[in-house]
Amino acid sequence: MKAADLCRKTAGYCNEKGYVMEKREQLYEGKAKKVYKTDDPELYIVSYKDDATAFNGLKKGTIEGKGSINNRVSNFLMKKLEEKEGVPTHVVKELNDRETLVKKVSIVPLEVIIRNIAAGSLSKRLGIPEGTPMKTPVLEYCYKDDALGDPMINDYHILAMGIATREELDTIAAYSFKVNDFLRDYMKSAGIDLVDFKIEFGRTSDGKIILADEISPDTCRFWDINTHEKLDKDRFRRDLGGVEDAYNEILKRLLGE
Repeated sequence: MKAADLCRKTAGYCNEKGYVMEKREQLYEGKAKKVYKTDDPELYIVSYKDDATAFNGLKKGTIEGKGSINNRVSNFLMKKLEEKEGVPTHVVKELNDRETLVKKVSIVPLEVIIRNIAAGSLSKRLGIPEGTPMKTPVLEYCYKDDALGDPMINDYHILAMGIATREELDTIAAYSFKVNDFLRDYMKSAGIDLVDFKIEFGRTSDGKIILADEISPDTCRFWDINTHEKLDKDRFRRDLGGVEDAYNEILKRLLGE
């Protein structure tokens, strides 16, 4: 049976080449997502969960519908970044509300954080009142290691540890500022202040650095531009209530739903 015929007769998904895109072996399960192999060794399926964690996994819970919202919002924003800013991403195709076909990458073990307004750990570390606009965007790196609590590191640590080369780090920084410039303007048009965000990058099989992971209310601080109401995971972290409403508000403002 031809691959295209097989695709029509199965519950699997197909790429443009006609490969069956069924979920195969589960490769990884994290706090917010599961990753599966497919028939194509260069393509994975990411499945978003409703599970919620905070404080390095010390606080756990469930946010109903979060997986679907994060999947759709992240794909929407990444596609915009590719089209408008030329930032390469791992997104290939949104398969359904919770699952996306993505390029296989080796994640660079860095959390890349950009801050436009003081909040969270920055306010605590430096004593800057939350809500204070930064004079310039602040770029920070954290080493992805749960056992160590994802400690903050700088360029010298990254180069000395062999986490990335100078060229790769320059590429990561340049893409990160492009992401910030685009998101800040785009969110403003939706009545939202982009306070800060965390993104991650990966290497493709040919060594290219691309944007991976997600851009969502889980990984960004979004505040209503007028009321400064929090529309992100801080509502879960700080027991503010209305978590599902906040996530749905982001979906409504960005995708019109």
